Amino acid sequence: MQTEIPSGSSAFDPVGNFQWSPAEKKVARRAFDRALQAELQAVMVEAKRRAEKMRRPCEVWDLEQYLTKRRTQIDRQFDYRYSVLIMVFGILLRDGKLTEQDLDGMSEDKLASIRRFDET
Repeated sequence: MQTEIPSGSSAFDPVGNFQWSPAEKKVARRAFDRALQAELQAVMVEAKRRAEKMRRPCEVWDLEQYLTKRRTQIDRQFDYRYSVLIMVFGILLRDGKLTEQDLDGMSEDKLASIRRFDET
């Protein structure tokens, strides 16, 4: 589920106009990929669980609906554009899908912005 930033809010700038060093890009990519893979793994586990419980043909469409909904949520939540990555990491951190250790190696100003978003 995507979180909306209140308009006119000056406490957090999701764009941040940050410059990303090559080392930070590697940290960001590794953390992003780890969180995405964990999310996709959870979807697979749930889909298999639901498939095993199916007893009627109409339940196939319930599984399809679940997968479509989760795909939409994941596509919205996992956006690797640098212009929104601070916000993405803030949401993932808040939701427990990332830890600050996953972001170790990023500059303090980026981490501070991620933490501020985590608090909203």
